[in-house]
Amino acid sequence: MDEHVIEAMGKSKVVIKDGRVVEVDDPKIDYCPLFHKKRGIEKLDKAVVKENMEFRIADFGMCSHNRQLEMKDFLSFGISEILSTLLDEKVIDVVVMVCEGCGTVLVTEPSKVQGIGGRVSGLVKTSPIPEIIKKVGGENVLDIENVTIDQHKGTRLAITKGYKNIAVTVAGGTDGEKLKRLEKDNDDVNIYLFSVHSTGVDHDDAEDIFKYCDVTTSCASKSIRNTGSEKAYLEVGNSIPIFASSEKGKEFIEMRLNKINKKNEKGKPNPPKPLI
Repeated sequence: MDEHVIEAMGKSKVVIKDGRVVEVDDPKIDYCPLFHKKRGIEKLDKAVVKENMEFRIADFGMCSHNRQLEMKDFLSFGISEILSTLLDEKVIDVVVMVCEGCGTVLVTEPSKVQGIGGRVSGLVKTSPIPEIIKKVGGENVLDIENVTIDQHKGTRLAITKGYKNIAVTVAGGTDGEKLKRLEKDNDDVNIYLFSVHSTGVDHDDAEDIFKYCDVTTSCASKSIRNTGSEKAYLEVGNSIPIFASSEKGKEFIEMRLNKINKKNEKGKPNPPKPLI
């Protein structure tokens, strides 16, 4: 039996076994403007989360053998869209990210970065799914047998494969210091950190994110918003802001803005509720 644990909508813990949603916890927030806009969901609760997870399984094969890995842009502006743009423009060589059925993976195709990261976030634990591993390429999976989620080891694998400009998605700031130390130990390697899944991070974690990462999404985090308002090099978006926490991050965000021919215009915010 395969088992996958995801912190999904509103950071609700979801357990999927053999293609069935078997456990759903109460979400930590009541409203997300992204799901309101894209799916018409006005209030998050366990029933809504379960229904959305079942939709994903049926629609693109989430956590199943028929998982679709490629996708065009889902949002005009999100972390996976920025990463896809950086690959397109040859600014980075590879993205170290996480995919259900595989754990930590190395991805070099923009459409796969979008199809993996834009569809499923907050993967906590996963089991091997051979069909997904084959689509990603076994040589690009950190640990085929155990499908381990370990961004530090994944980045080391990318370095041993000869990649020089490496983007890494991290949940919170926990891996930031280790990854930046890895960059210092490899003179010809640049490691760029993209913080995702930040709902609920505390003040100290937010400080670490802005110390070590280049780009972060605010999700429903009060701490990220507060820290970003003081320290960000650039803020884009109204309802779910994305922050540049370094000069490089600012360049990356501006590159995405230029690609989609969009100005950084401020409108009326419609944030998640509550912010936590």
